[in-house]
Parts: sequence; C-alpha cells; structure tokens
Amino acid sequence: MFQPLFQRRGVLTSTKRYLSKQHSLPAAYYRGGTSRAVIFNQAHLPPRPQWDDIFRNVIGSPDPYGRQLDGLGGGISSLSKVCVVGKSTHPDADVDYTFVSLGIKNTDVDYSSNCGNMISAIGPFALDQKLVSAQTPDTATVRIHNTNTGKIITATFPVVDGEAASNGDFSIDGVAGTAARIQLDFVNPSGSVTGKMLPTGNSKDEFGGIQATCIDVANPCVFVQSAAPGVRGDLTPDEITAHPDLLQRLDSIRRQAAVKMGIAKTTEEVPGSIPKICIVSPPESYDTPVDLLVRAISVGQPHKAVPITVALAVSAAAHIAGSTVEAVARKDKIDDAGTTIGHASGTLLVGAQFKKEELTAATVFRTARRLFDGNIYWKS
Repeated sequence: MFQPLFQRRGVLTSTKRYLSKQHSLPAAYYRGGTSRAVIFNQAHLPPRPQWDDIFRNVIGSPDPYGRQLDGLGGGISSLSKVCVVGKSTHPDADVDYTFVSLGIKNTDVDYSSNCGNMISAIGPFALDQKLVSAQTPDTATVRIHNTNTGKIITATFPVVDGEAASNGDFSIDGVAGTAARIQLDFVNPSGSVTGKMLPTGNSKDEFGGIQATCIDVANPCVFVQSAAPGVRGDLTPDEITAHPDLLQRLDSIRRQAAVKMGIAKTTEEVPGSIPKICIVSPPESYDTPVDLLVRAISVGQPHKAVPITVALAVSAAAHIAGSTVEAVARKDKIDDAGTTIGHASGTLLVGAQFKKEELTAATVFRTARRLFDGNIYWKS
C-alpha cells in the first residue's frame, strides 16, 4: 500500500511518525502603549519550568527569517513579548506581573527586565479576568507588583459595564487613533535590578573611549551622547539599523557597562534586554519643542518610540549633575510637570518627583486595548 513520504533534513521519512495535535491554553492578546504581548493568567499555566518552551512556540521563536510568522510575535523586540498575571505575592499589591522578553532569531527567554509599555495593559487584563474589582462603577485602580524588579506600579483607568474602557479621546505618539487614558504611577523606581540609582557610583564612566552614564531606574540603562560616536541625534530607526557599525559599537559599550554595573560578571553573560542603551542629544534638531532627544536600542534593535522604563531613567538622569543626559537637556523645561522626551515617533512627558536627587515617584500616561482573548494554540 502506498504511504506518503516527505523530506526531513535530507531523509525520507513517514509523515505518520511526526503527526500530532496542537496544544492550547486560555490567553489574551493586548496592545499596551507602543508594544503588544500575549498575556496569560498564571492560574492557567503549568509549573514555571515548562513556561519557556510554551512561550517560544506561542510567539514563534526562534525564527531564522526574523518574522515570527508561525506565532504571535511581530519580528521586532516591541512585539516579541509575553506577560503573566496572577494573584499577588506582595502585601502592597493586587496582582503579580511577570514580563518575558523573547529572542526573535534565537532561543532567548529573558526574565531580567520590566516592560513599562505593557504595564498599561496589566490593570485592564486583571479587571477583565476578574482578578480584581473596580473601586467605583467608573474607575479602577490596580496595584501591580512587577516580579522582575520587585517594584510597585499603580494603574488607574476608566471602567464601562465592569470592563476596562477602550474608547477615549487620549492619544499617544506611535499609536494611531485615540483610546481611554491609563495613568501609571511608578513608586520608588530607582535600583530596580542593582539596588542603586547609580550602580557604578559615578555620574559618568568611560567605555572604549566613550563617556556614558549608567543608571538604574525602572530598568538599568546606559546613555551615550550622539556626538561621541559621531552620529545625528535624530536618526530614524531605519538609519540606525543601516549604519555600518553603530549598533555593534553601542552593544559593546552596553556589555562593558553591564559588567561595571554588576549585572553580569563577563560581557558574554550580559542579558539581551538589560541594560538598555540609548543615544541622547540636544533638542535643537527637533521640530517639536522637547527637552532632549532620545533614540533607544532594545534587545539589539532601534525602538520605534521609547520604552517607558527608559523614559523614567531619562527623567532621573536629566537631574544628575554631570551626567551625559543632564549635559544635553534643556535647562528651562518645556513643561513644568516633568521632562518632555523627543523619540522616534513623537514625544513623551514624564512627570517625576525627587527627594535629595533620588527619583521617588514617576507618572506617565498610556493607552491599551484588548485585541482578543480565547484559546491560544502552539505546536512543539
């Protein structure tokens, strides 16, 4: 009897041997700020040692073509993400939130950082999943414990008929249209990974002949002035990618800085997601009034906007005398409410509170939207 055959790694093999059903779990897909992620209720997941393989297959990594076409990733760092939300293990929080960054062409599953943009979706997800209840018919406030950093973020957002509102008149640069406004208050964001706002003890350090400021606020970050590698501060993400050696030079600085910050013992052991590295420059070349320009690199790729955690670090560094950020920022701020950052898709205002030069609280406004929920499928 004829049996279908197919070519697998150069060997003719019976198809029957490789046929199998898909796996599935309840999940949702949300846009949070300028990112998107698959979000799981932790109660639906198996024990943590099994998470990595599930997340890779759900997102579609590793993909040698860089598209993640066989999963829900989008081929860029801001779309290659998973969030897990569950009952709080922290006395001052309502839910736990674990952020996971996944490599696109490699097998990396990184739990070392936080994602400020996706935090904007965590409160709405928790409400929609009935993990929390709204305080009033019109508003909900959710205290979120980020397990990656141990920090608390409070999300406040409007509610309609018991669900997080989606429609609204608030817009953010980098996202088309308008939506309901979500207020995010970051409580004591300094020292998220290293325990110190200035992990090296210096306002500036030098790596490979280039001065950089190393700071740990919401996520560890490294800031280099655009003049140091000799590039424009208003480069587009495509121009950064096309530059013959800029990304490689920045990653070398990032890895050296990570070792000095105590994040890793060697440059080879440095995670892909932290520290973030950014180019900062004066605002003169920007059409819109801003306090400074920032071009962020996230997991080796130029960010289309700016990660919220990076924006918090920028705001803190702008207050540190002698830092690479303070040197390029306007002295007379555009808005007394905080620091106005010019990024690749527009602007972002970060409201910040300081006590003795330490960032004690920061506020940003974002939007989020549930795109779908149901069962998510993957094959192993």
